[in-house]
Amino acid sequence: MDESPSAKKWLPLEANPDIMNQFLWGLGLPKDEAECYDVYGLDEELLEMVPKPVLAVLFLYPITTQSEEERILQDSVNKEPNSGVYFMKQTVGNACGTIGLLHAVGNVTSEIKLFEGSFLDRFFKSTANMDPLERAAFLEKDREMEVAHSIAATAGETEASENVDTHFISFTCVDGQLYELDGRKARPISHGPTSPSSLLKDAAKVIQGMIQMNPDSINFNVIAISKKAGGV
Repeated sequence: MDESPSAKKWLPLEANPDIMNQFLWGLGLPKDEAECYDVYGLDEELLEMVPKPVLAVLFLYPITTQSEEERILQDSVNKEPNSGVYFMKQTVGNACGTIGLLHAVGNVTSEIKLFEGSFLDRFFKSTANMDPLERAAFLEKDREMEVAHSIAATAGETEASENVDTHFISFTCVDGQLYELDGRKARPISHGPTSPSSLLKDAAKVIQGMIQMNPDSINFNVIAISKKAGGV
């Protein structure tokens, strides 16, 4: 989804951990640092199956009238954002999968070691002192990322189409708070206290609430990005 009808549009990323892994590993995340995994359900037993520690959680959900009303309501609340959260706006249509992954990795750069000089390493260093809209403009002009996204988007099992009504967001722990990072919203949304060890469980509670708001839809996917045991 995008904010402006005239905006540049990419093909959407599939909610597929294998594709996301190849995408991130190709951009500079070492294979032995972190990996994406499917979350098969939100009850405690299924959450326990997800490799730990979890660094971030990605959530794909349908854009509905209810979700849009909730977004507008959240945007109307004027809160000072936490400057410690890496956040960027989305101005490219269907870039939400890539932005979700950038939000995920951008908030755990102290936990993982990116390859020096890689795309992700350069991207986060170049945008570190930018505001969310400047980061969006930087991404929009970035040809290397556009090509990488396009390759990943066409590697999926389902045929890629520009017209989608689903959206990716990220959940991450920054300074002991659970943040929802959605490039279509005005700022990061805090959902209260969390910790690296309880991030998946706390994010699952928020996700369950979002799913309950859209009971008629089955178009949901949850993916965890976990630190590999071999990562330093």
